[in-house]
Amino acid sequence: MQNKTTLFDIADALGVSTGTVHRALHDHPGVSPMTKARVVQMAKSMGYRPNLAARYLSQKRKLRISVNTIKGFTSFWEEVHEGITEEARSLGMDNVTVEFRGYPRVDEGEKEAFEGALDAGVNGIIAFPSRPASLRPLIRRAARAKVPVVCVATDAPESGRLAVVSIDTRASGSLAADLIGRLRRGKGKVAVTVNSLSIVEHFEKCKAFESTLQTYYPQMKLACVVEDDDVEEVAREKCTKLFASHPDLCGVYVTTEASMPVIRAAREAGLLDKLTIITTDLYPALVDEIRSGAVTATIHQRPVTQGRMAFRVLYQFMVEGDCPSYQLTLAPHLVMRGNLDFFLQRENNGRNGDMSPLSADLG
Repeated sequence: MQNKTTLFDIADALGVSTGTVHRALHDHPGVSPMTKARVVQMAKSMGYRPNLAARYLSQKRKLRISVNTIKGFTSFWEEVHEGITEEARSLGMDNVTVEFRGYPRVDEGEKEAFEGALDAGVNGIIAFPSRPASLRPLIRRAARAKVPVVCVATDAPESGRLAVVSIDTRASGSLAADLIGRLRRGKGKVAVTVNSLSIVEHFEKCKAFESTLQTYYPQMKLACVVEDDDVEEVAREKCTKLFASHPDLCGVYVTTEASMPVIRAAREAGLLDKLTIITTDLYPALVDEIRSGAVTATIHQRPVTQGRMAFRVLYQFMVEGDCPSYQLTLAPHLVMRGNLDFFLQRENNGRNGDMSPLSADLG
């Protein structure tokens, strides 16, 4: 793919929004003369050549983007949506409409949401493919209709999707295993909870976790992999049985949103103070458990940044004709009690405008 300068490159070089660059280059109001001069000069120095077809598209055609994700029961997907909305707003253009099509569970409403987006005639789709095998024909149908699809959080391989934006799943799983292994001195039985092993993200985390244990902590054993189907009641019930069957567990790696049901089941079984628990992401209920020491660490998946990058890649492809990478992988953030307050303050500052959330995360 030919490497050429885009609006996003100019914006990154100047530390301004893509919308500011667009307005400056197209003589739109709302940009100071000094900023316009800086943008024009940078565009010249970087060899930017406006795409006439893209300019026509951005000025004459309304773009509709559908965001298809599960609703979840924590703030994870709300934060992904927040990132998408922030990035759409930062472009400063009024030709983009974002439509959110949520569905209750991974096995309920996913195909219908995708079909609804295609039938509605959207121009692009951001999707969480929790069942990639069943969604693959629909993604291929979208590709034939020239509707680009960007997967977020997890992938749908061999489907014809445009790109995937996700956390480094293998790094996450390996990090969790190494933490538990070190803290438990390389001995004991551990368990992993996943939504479903059919989800690429969870399968890869689990395999990386198991591989790291085998390589560096051969005296540790993965006793069980619990699939909770993204249902809190199921997670709690299955983990209650897990702790009854394996009272000698020393650690649990929770790869899903369902951290609290696991913690409650461990507390009810009287095992919480004996377990090293590594969770995923960060939401208010989990913050208290980290502060108390019940949870050793959480591996943050940067949902806001995932949302922003997914929208950026999709929009850039539709307007500029470019896709910077077919796979954008973000490094996870490790949050423990020692850096919890710093992390929360940094996140809050980013959302209040004290620093750019995107540039802060990418830095």
